[in-house]
Amino acid sequence: MTTTGEDHVPARGGPWWWDRRRGAVLDVSLGAVSALECAAEGVPFARDAGIPLAVGVVFGLLAGSVLVVRRKWPIAVVLVAIAVTPAEMGFLMGVVGLYTLAASELPRRIIGSLAGMSLLGTLIVTFVRLRQDMARDGVDLGDWFLPFASIATSLGLTAPPLLLGLYVGQRRRLMESLRERADSLERELQLLAERAEERAEWARGEERTRIAREMHDVVAHRVSLMVVHAAALQAVARKDPEKAVKNAALVGDMGRQALTELREMLGVLRSGGDGARAERASVPLAAVGVAAAAAASRAVDEGESDGPCLSELDELVGQSEAAGMVVDLSVEGEERVYAAEVEATAFRVVQEALTNVHKHAAGAKTYVRLAHRVSEIAMQVENEPPPEAATSARLPSGGNGLVGMKERVAALGGVFVSGPTDAGGFRVSAVIPAS
Repeated sequence: MTTTGEDHVPARGGPWWWDRRRGAVLDVSLGAVSALECAAEGVPFARDAGIPLAVGVVFGLLAGSVLVVRRKWPIAVVLVAIAVTPAEMGFLMGVVGLYTLAASELPRRIIGSLAGMSLLGTLIVTFVRLRQDMARDGVDLGDWFLPFASIATSLGLTAPPLLLGLYVGQRRRLMESLRERADSLERELQLLAERAEERAEWARGEERTRIAREMHDVVAHRVSLMVVHAAALQAVARKDPEKAVKNAALVGDMGRQALTELREMLGVLRSGGDGARAERASVPLAAVGVAAAAAASRAVDEGESDGPCLSELDELVGQSEAAGMVVDLSVEGEERVYAAEVEATAFRVVQEALTNVHKHAAGAKTYVRLAHRVSEIAMQVENEPPPEAATSARLPSGGNGLVGMKERVAALGGVFVSGPTDAGGFRVSAVIPAS
């Protein structure tokens, strides 16, 4: 990344007010030349004024050397040049001073005023000097020649440096403006790239969370039931072979269902393949955030288009009853079809709540209530305290079930509440907007 507008200001590598040594050398050289010129012109000035030659030469040296400070005080240089114009000295100082003044950042009214003063001073001095010379030599070129020569000379000494300075100053300001604009655009592009990277990282995190939640919902419930049935199978294997065979069949069915759901999910995750990864590698950084968000949304749609629905709730309750749980299912309101994500979320909430009962309250009676309302669907899973004689199936818990349910419900704009009951059981409640 290039430097900003402030960094484009040249570093001060020269003495005093000069930014660079090259500028200092140039100004000192111009000052020396101007001082020598004014000193040479001070000789005839001293003769005409009747003062010692040394005074005229010293005066010329001092006046000409003012050109050294043209970058620091351009107004002072132009004023000195105007002041010494009657003495017919400071030609170089006047030209360079006007150029520096016009190229500076001073207001146009100041530049115009000083340029007019210089033009008027040169015009008067030229007119007077030409008239004296023509009278002394006895030359008569007509009344038009004297004003024409005076105006042409004054314009020739004033207009070119003034116009050149204005052009150079305007071009310098334009280049600085373009440089600052380019730096501003580069900073904006950098900020956009950083924000796109943040959005991409956020999308990747959201996708990882969604995948973890789906894996938990698919695996936890099926495997929990498998563990419960396996424990029951171990308990009745010798006493009731017929029931043991039934439990073994249930374990096999649940294992196959879990594998089927896992294969479907992995198929969605692999749908991009190597081609999709290569395509993502060629996408510019500015489009990463949008592409990642679109991919995450597409994965959600594909993963839940064939997901669970409320019509499978009876089967879910039946699986828990087959594992020995007493479940009381009640449905209120008129049943209707909801959006796929609403039905999938409602099903997952009930599924995860029943899984938690298997884990933490084995043998407890559970009540599942589903209410179809005008603009929302509500569900509640509440279990009684587990019986003291019940044995735990020793199912591990990662503590992600309630978090996953809350995230699912909140993503649809719903409300999720969970906590223990006064009777010693546990209650999970959720309300999801139907639209």
